[in-house]
This record gives sequence, C-alpha cells and structure tokens, in this order.
Amino acid sequence: MNDRPDYVVKPANAVPFDDIQTVFGGRGDAHGCQCQWFKLAPKESLGRVGIDELRARLEEQSRCGHPRARATTGLVAYNGDDPVGWIAVEPRTAYTSMVRNGKVPWEGRDENREDPSVWAVTCFVARVGHRKRGVSRALLAAAVEHARARGATAIEGYPMASAQGAITGELFVGLEPVFADAGFDVVTRPTKRRVVMRLNLV
Repeated sequence: MNDRPDYVVKPANAVPFDDIQTVFGGRGDAHGCQCQWFKLAPKESLGRVGIDELRARLEEQSRCGHPRARATTGLVAYNGDDPVGWIAVEPRTAYTSMVRNGKVPWEGRDENREDPSVWAVTCFVARVGHRKRGVSRALLAAAVEHARARGATAIEGYPMASAQGAITGELFVGLEPVFADAGFDVVTRPTKRRVVMRLNLV
C-alpha cells in the first residue's frame, strides 16, 4: 500500500518566501546555505557572506510572491497547505561557482559550459518529518517539466551514487537512483561517489 502523499509542486515565485524558510528550518545545512553554495564568487564563503545576506540573495533570486516573474530559482513541494520540500533548478549558467570554479568536475566533457539552454538541478531539501516519503521524486519530476516548459534542451544533475558512506550534508545533490528513475542517463562518473547525469529534452 502506498502511503505517500500526492504532492503539489509550485514555482518559488508563486509562493511566499516564508514557505521556503519553513522547508529549510532554523538550523542545519539548508538553513546555513540558503542554496547559495554553487553561486558564491571565487573569494566568498558561506561564513564570510553571512546568513542574512545569503537569505536576501535567495529571496531576490526566487522572486517569491511575484507569480508573473519570468524566472525563479527553484520549486516548492506541498502536502496540502504544508510546504515540505525544495529543489533548486534553473539554467546551468546561473551556477557561476559550479560552471567556472570546478565545484562539479568537467573531465571528459567538451560541450559549451555557457550554453543557457542546459538546465541543472543542484539541490534537494526535504523538510524534517517528511523525508523518505517521495518528496525528492515529486520535486525532480516537476523540475523536468518546469525546465522543459521554459525551453530547456537538457537538464542535468550531479547526485551521489549511493547514500552509503555519505557524511552529513552530502546528499543535498540527490541520489543516482532518483535521477535514473526519472529517465536521466549517466554522462560521467568523475569519482567513485559522484555521478553526472543528464536528460535530453529535445
């Protein structure tokens, strides 16, 4: 019997910013990062920037409360009226630190890193009390359709191959089986634990 809820997933610009903060919680990695790890400038760090500025950056990027905004930085999953999950998804070029500063390995890839039609999924957050209930799968399915509707030619992810041996905070990028079940194929395995996966949309 499937006891997983039927989640509704909405673009972040169509929801209140407080709902994202509810998912992130008041402490821990999601709270401390505010989904900025892949967007930091070369000389920045999460600690140097500080939580107030990180939160302000996310609020600006997500354009919460502006349903007519042309862009946003992620999606929020709801169980009824309760915000329970977050996924970061937008054009790969938005993740400056990832594309230009090597936070995701590029060995063996000769494509144009600056192609704005390739989108990327960089972060999952399932709210405490709602984990292991299909939130990530619902979010990823919605992210694919969100990217497709906005003209993406492909969407990538950079998951861990397995949760086994993972340390606290590593699994925010997701797990390989979740991406595989959504139709993503392996592009490269830059390390024993990290996978680059891609779904072509055209």
